[in-house]
Amino acid sequence: MPYRLGVDIGGTFTDATLINEDTGEIRIGKISSTPDDPSMGFLEATLRILRENNVSASEVSYVVHGTTVATNAIIEGKIAHTGFVTTDGFRDMLEIGRQIRPSLYDLQFEKPKPLVPRYLCFGVPERLDARGEVLIPLDERAVRQVAEMLREEQVVSVAVCLLHAYANPDHEKRVGEIIQDVSPETIISLSSEVAPEFGEYFRASTTVINAGIRPVVARYLERIEKRLREEGLTAELLLMQSSGGVYTFTEAGRKPVFMVESGPAAGVISAAYLGKNLGYGDIISFDMGGTTAKVSLIQDGVPKVTKDYEVGAAAKAGVGAHRGGGYPLRTPVIDLVEIGAGGGSIAWVDSGGILRVGPQSAGADPGPACYGKGGTEPTITDANLVLGRLSPDFFLGGEMNLEVEAACHAIQTQCADPLERDVVKTAYAIVEIANAAMVNALRLVSVQRGYDPRDFVLVAFGGAGPVHANRLAAETEMPTTIIPMSPGTTSALGLLVTDLKHDYSTTMITQVDRLDIKLVNHIYSDLEEEGRATLEREDISPEETSILRQVDMRYGGQSYELTIPLPNHPLSPADITQVLAQFHQAHDQAYSFSAPDEPVEFVTLRLTATGHIVRPRLHELEHDSSNTVPTSAQKTTQLVYFAERDGYVDCPLYDRYRLSPGYIIEGPAIIVELDSTTIIHPDYRAEVDKFGNLILTGYTTH
Repeated sequence: MPYRLGVDIGGTFTDATLINEDTGEIRIGKISSTPDDPSMGFLEATLRILRENNVSASEVSYVVHGTTVATNAIIEGKIAHTGFVTTDGFRDMLEIGRQIRPSLYDLQFEKPKPLVPRYLCFGVPERLDARGEVLIPLDERAVRQVAEMLREEQVVSVAVCLLHAYANPDHEKRVGEIIQDVSPETIISLSSEVAPEFGEYFRASTTVINAGIRPVVARYLERIEKRLREEGLTAELLLMQSSGGVYTFTEAGRKPVFMVESGPAAGVISAAYLGKNLGYGDIISFDMGGTTAKVSLIQDGVPKVTKDYEVGAAAKAGVGAHRGGGYPLRTPVIDLVEIGAGGGSIAWVDSGGILRVGPQSAGADPGPACYGKGGTEPTITDANLVLGRLSPDFFLGGEMNLEVEAACHAIQTQCADPLERDVVKTAYAIVEIANAAMVNALRLVSVQRGYDPRDFVLVAFGGAGPVHANRLAAETEMPTTIIPMSPGTTSALGLLVTDLKHDYSTTMITQVDRLDIKLVNHIYSDLEEEGRATLEREDISPEETSILRQVDMRYGGQSYELTIPLPNHPLSPADITQVLAQFHQAHDQAYSFSAPDEPVEFVTLRLTATGHIVRPRLHELEHDSSNTVPTSAQKTTQLVYFAERDGYVDCPLYDRYRLSPGYIIEGPAIIVELDSTTIIHPDYRAEVDKFGNLILTGYTTH
């Protein structure tokens, strides 16, 4: 029988999901991550899940990987020795950056250190105008001198970003050829290939990131492929992109900048897939792992995608992502709000005597104090354990016994004593501070973008997500919450239900009433041809291929754009009229106003080529019609703290694997499984659907 394998490496755990393509049956595995060498964790998780399910490597036909190795390389400063070449006079582009800051009144803020130091940044004489016309010819002699200096500095990778190269890549290509001629081993990244869009700083930043992580990612992927082949696994290896599609290891090695948010994107795709199967199109995805919590909005079954994203910014506790704190990207990324609130987020008391949570994390090693691996600082996991919201005996299916006394001691000494409060009240405060941060994140992707969260379904997953989901739904008045089967490995499932995807773009700044429709159609035709050719090389047939056309639009004089869908056929004047109407409507929704009488511009033409895979169907559980009261699934009872009941309540504790479709569980209750724990608050109920998902309902004003 053929199997699909997905492996997702997070900051704390590495998750593996194995799907039988014939039956849809899912098997999961979970191990601690190996930060020193993530490829070891990948291999260990793969071999373990195959061994435990008696599946041979030769039976695996499809492997997809989600990883944070690219992001970690940037955050930790472990990128390759990289050089930067640009147009003469713009050498300091990376240093100058943008004149924005994440917190306007933070006098201690320091801009991110450029990924390429100034002594490795070079300008070469040449100049193009915005139409790509040559104003100053390329000085090839000067380029060769720069190439010699780069070689002397033993630069491994070079980013080339010349002004207006998006309009005419000839000068960039020639610069790359000369550098390659002087130093054949040097890896070259051209902005005209990586991010062919206007805005020299954004384009340069994206290209520098690609150049810096390219050798790192290539080595990492080579190690994984080598080890898998040695174990007899011959399936094609694919990698999750930040935009929600997958691409080959080969393509990922060439353009790793497209995978910086690989892991988090997989979770959103999984939530969308689950919602589609259950009949929900409007979803807010909530993924809480060991290090961070990620929130994303899905409308009509399609995740929101942004082209303005920053990598390397430290996750914040309580306020979500801040512009100006990281390195900008101009590649499609699923629109995520990420905060430093995961199970391993550390609680601490600041110099002013205020209790804070995150963004720093205990990680996988040593982890929370209750893990008994040497950790001494209190975390959200420790607080939930003290409150009875985690079972010390059934964590990770009983593989790990949690130490309640260690959790109490950490909270007592580090937080409760400095605050002169008791341990339980302090533990509850830690959880509520984290909840407040996550509620803010939910509102950032909904209310602040013109959407009412009450119109959406909350899909909560990640190891810690189901512990907090009920409380978050109550605070945001979301009527329905879905807890998937195996929520701790939901992101790994997302790896297996997404398509191959390639994104292309080209800048064309033109006022709509002066638009050369023939030229626009020609550009889209070329982009489509390139996309189809790429998918064909990946063995995707024309019948399995679809094309999505979009355009970035703005009012004249604006410095920001909105992405509007286009019909997938050559544009006509009537189509342009319809697109204009869509733009005005989208602008009104996003910013509460529109200006139909103002001139509108096309800015960037975008095209996505998708190669569709056959998605495995969800596995239906056998229905037990004899009983809707899950008494047989109850393992024991456990004291759980609920503020709405003014203290601890003796709650039934259920084994999720013994719950049948149709079972209804009245709260308060606790449900345990291998990779997560679900808390049902008082005045709520959970019903088990035919796929084993928990559907939580029953909004209360408590």
